[in-house]
Amino acid sequence: MENPREQRDLYIGLTDRDWFEFLSRCPALDEVNFWRPGGSLLIPRPGAPFLFKLKAPVNAIVGVGFFERSVRYSIRDAWEFFGEKNGVENVDRLIERISQYVGRPIDERHEIGCVFLDQPTFFERSAWIDPPGDWKSQIQAGTYYDMNAGEGARVWEQVRARLGAALPPPALSPDSRAPFGGRAKTALYLPRQGQGTFRAIILDAYDRRCAISGERTVPVLDAAHIVPFSERLRHELSNGIALRSDIHRLFDKGYVSIRPDRRFVVSPRLREDFSNGKIYYEMNEREVRAPSAANALPDVQNLERHYEEIFKR
Repeated sequence: MENPREQRDLYIGLTDRDWFEFLSRCPALDEVNFWRPGGSLLIPRPGAPFLFKLKAPVNAIVGVGFFERSVRYSIRDAWEFFGEKNGVENVDRLIERISQYVGRPIDERHEIGCVFLDQPTFFERSAWIDPPGDWKSQIQAGTYYDMNAGEGARVWEQVRARLGAALPPPALSPDSRAPFGGRAKTALYLPRQGQGTFRAIILDAYDRRCAISGERTVPVLDAAHIVPFSERLRHELSNGIALRSDIHRLFDKGYVSIRPDRRFVVSPRLREDFSNGKIYYEMNEREVRAPSAANALPDVQNLERHYEEIFKR
């Protein structure tokens, strides 16, 4: 049975003041990680609004993001994927802040709940919104509201007014979220997905291994676009593949490719242009590792497009 909280769609989360102030000073954020020190997760619909509420005595709603994903990551991984979008200037500060919340010393291996939020907006002081009148003081982390009735509807209408044209478009069908993660549940809105979220989703889909070399060292793994992002202007799961950073660069430049039969190929131009490339030719015709989830398989048409039009002959 579906959790009844999922029916309400609107989540209001108690928000750390330092996290809010740090991120509100960052220009043009495409995503943020709303971390939860104890590792708890959230399960709203994809694209559901997540409102940021500061604690008393401020007691105001100060911004909004749109839910993308919730997963447990180590602090190390949270920093690897999101960096300063975690709301702090460096990983040591992130460890310090989370240690304060859990009440004991921790290190970067400590797992936290990560709530990936797309298209965040932080309101100016004059645009802060009064929280729901029935908000209970004993709420420790946050709670769900019905965005179509009562105080939830009142708050959401005020948020919508502040967003104006920046409100993401609504989802139109149960399949409309599939390009971003293959979700079966209908999304509410379709915000622009950030690069950190895209990288996390792609690397997790490939079990954090390069699809060609098998490399497992996360800092050198990229989420590569098969068809250039500049042509699509959005991230799509079926247009992504996990590649080691050097292979990714060669892929973007057309010195290597993946045929539609999912075999890795290396262009003769690599040797001709650089008099080198032995480590890559050793991988020529290697079968490309498949992602663990079937909905993450690279789209054959995308592979065909790269092989026929970008790959150097």
